[in-house]
Amino acid sequence: MTLAAAIDQFLSGYFSLQESHHKTRAAYSCDLRQFKQFVGPSQQIQSLTASIIEDWAANLRKLGYAPASIKRKIVALKVFCSYWMRKREIFESPFWRVKLHFGRIEKLPRTLTATEIGDLLSEIGSAGPTRALGNSDTPTAELDRANANALYRQLRDIAMIDLMFATGIRVGELAGLDVGDYTLTDATFTIRGKGGRERLAFAVDIETSAIQQAHLECRIGIKTPDPALFINFRGTRLSTQSISKALLRWCKHSGIERRVTPHMIRHTVATLLLRNGADIRVVQDFLGHTSIVTTQRYTQISREHLVQVLSRHHPSISLRMGIR
Repeated sequence: MTLAAAIDQFLSGYFSLQESHHKTRAAYSCDLRQFKQFVGPSQQIQSLTASIIEDWAANLRKLGYAPASIKRKIVALKVFCSYWMRKREIFESPFWRVKLHFGRIEKLPRTLTATEIGDLLSEIGSAGPTRALGNSDTPTAELDRANANALYRQLRDIAMIDLMFATGIRVGELAGLDVGDYTLTDATFTIRGKGGRERLAFAVDIETSAIQQAHLECRIGIKTPDPALFINFRGTRLSTQSISKALLRWCKHSGIERRVTPHMIRHTVATLLLRNGADIRVVQDFLGHTSIVTTQRYTQISREHLVQVLSRHHPSISLRMGIR
């Protein structure tokens, strides 16, 4: 079987049996097609060898890929080979003889500073639901699909960004929320995470509850068959790309010049929770991590902050300098 045919069959077969997110499938597709381009589409999968895989890894390194990116691509290829071993198209995995050294891979989460996240929350707070809705004479019940205008979009963006920080929700999970996933009485969201796992997210801040309630009331007044909680001007579910663009716009409004992603908001709230004394197990549940190891990445950032504070304010420094 040629590599080109094997990749197509793998992508349609493997992911039909997995509850993997569409982003995972897209990443595997990109990595495997990149490997196909390197070795050629006519390469037979039965002829894959350890040296071919090692040569590809060396080529990726030469092209400037980071060790973490190379490792991810190699893992995709390893899953691909394991799949065809189970199908008995290949009888020996080429990875049994592969020797690769990726070096030390330590990628700490990128976060916003406390000042930056404060400025962002202040910006959306100053344009909150009262102001967004206060200048309109049109009842929300009369807002239909054709008139889902800037008024709704502003309130929608405010609700999305506030919800990101309030719950640490992933952008894919945010885009996947339906109207029925929000329970108004106790201000909880049912979030469907990775692997089809569900968790509850709680809006513990009174202002967050007010923003989410205002958005919900406006949203249910828009006539559309789409059950999505956050919709675009066509009345259909908002994409993850549109959510990211909305966040960037509001970051620029608040004076944040660097590129901010929804995942940075998630990283920021997790880091601040640990910095403020939250138990790591609570943060694990809050983020929906299956392993505590994933959550422990954020403790390194908290430790760095602690060292910085101590280096500025520890009394031993001033005492050694003779300051009384």
